[in-house]
Amino acid sequence: MPDTDVLTELRRLEESLWREETRFDRDYMDRILASYFVEFGRSGKVWTRKDTLRTPRRKIGARLPLARFSIRMITEDVALITYRSEGLEDDLEVGNRASLWRRSENGWKLEFHQGTPTMR
Repeated sequence: MPDTDVLTELRRLEESLWREETRFDRDYMDRILASYFVEFGRSGKVWTRKDTLRTPRRKIGARLPLARFSIRMITEDVALITYRSEGLEDDLEVGNRASLWRRSENGWKLEFHQGTPTMR
């Protein structure tokens, strides 16, 4: 079982992706995204690291803390995070989410993320 500091840090990092002040801070995102990051979005679109860094600022409207949040340590340095996202843009958007994080010498890096639409 990972220590509480690791779990707290991973939750903070994942939730930072749902806060406008960090999600649209290019320097911040540049630091936490792995060089080969890819996302399979809730919409079905595939996002590269480059796409993600170029995303224009917009309202996210996410419900925090993230619902059904779970961290599974695959190894000491690899974590699988799963949760349910609830965001309000024009309408309530709900999705099942999964992120893969790897600890590096420069901190935790997000390698992969997937969003899958789900029923409310």
